[in-house]
Amino acid sequence: MSFFLSEFTARSAANRTRFKPGVRRELAQEIDLAGARRALLLTTPEQAALAGELAAICGDRIAGRFAGAVMHTPVEVSERAAAHAREIGADLLVAAGGGSTIGLAKAVALRTGLPQIAIPTTYAGSEATPILGQTENGMKTTLTDARVQPDVILYDAELVATLPPGMTVTSGLNAMAHAVEGLYARDRSPISTMMALEGVRAFHEGLPRVMQAPDDLQARGLTLYGAWLCGTVLGQVGMALHHKLCHTLGGTFGLPHAETHAVILPHAIAYNEAAVPDLLAPVARIFGTDSAAAGIHDLAARLGAPLALRDLGLAQSDLDRAADLAAANPYWNPREIRRDPLRRLLQAAWNGDAPQIPNHCQEEE
Repeated sequence: MSFFLSEFTARSAANRTRFKPGVRRELAQEIDLAGARRALLLTTPEQAALAGELAAICGDRIAGRFAGAVMHTPVEVSERAAAHAREIGADLLVAAGGGSTIGLAKAVALRTGLPQIAIPTTYAGSEATPILGQTENGMKTTLTDARVQPDVILYDAELVATLPPGMTVTSGLNAMAHAVEGLYARDRSPISTMMALEGVRAFHEGLPRVMQAPDDLQARGLTLYGAWLCGTVLGQVGMALHHKLCHTLGGTFGLPHAETHAVILPHAIAYNEAAVPDLLAPVARIFGTDSAAAGIHDLAARLGAPLALRDLGLAQSDLDRAADLAAANPYWNPREIRRDPLRRLLQAAWNGDAPQIPNHCQEEE
């Protein structure tokens, strides 16, 4: 079946992406190729060992380090990192880490105009997008700006070979969410659809393999390939209900990013599947199920992903406020976003119930 549309616009980022086990050891050459001399290395506090390894590889090309990246990219942290970049006269940013570190580098790039090299250590996919999510005063907002798109991405399967099993699964489901929502985006194109389905296929095959053999570099490479594809989709098209819910739960209630995506994804897809069954049918076929939502839920359960918001620390008393916030100023969605069905969705996700897939989309009071 062709994915041709009679009218579409396709976009692609102007960056360079490399896949190679051990490619991080070529970071010095990449800095030289960028014409930089004073790179600022960004990580989380927990990635001190990786920062030390990269600094040793690059020598005096690394002019400074900032190990303060945290979840949801708080504006105050970004301001401190940007100030540090200016103080040391940085001419390049190197982000080594997951979505928190990649997000911090983007926020610094937005404030300083510096180019970026991204070395992902999870499957978040943010490195493949010109999108930045920031949190300020308990609210998470997003923006799209070419200045935050990393110029170079180095995908090193060795860096995800030690990713803990739990994080492997939730990070993979986080990436898959970009692809699945991209399938029903208003601004989808045949290219974004092909990349989305190839990304889902890569994770459907790769995640069970890496859970069985975490140090299998071929399987880890396959999942990184999936992350790149899914992230690229995120950078090309608009997201919908799933991402609105996750931004609300993460930015306002402080829930962990990847785990929240893992819990919400099957429920958000079930909400939309009745409205656009034809667009999600290819996902169901990949999973060998009658429903895309059911296939994703079954994979998550089989691989031990968290299934309930209550297990992530959200109080049941927070559900009403979460529904109110998510229903206010909603993202475009293929099915109308209404507060009451959204509240029921959140309750099911809080309980850890299997997603409920309606036979047809009804107007609900």
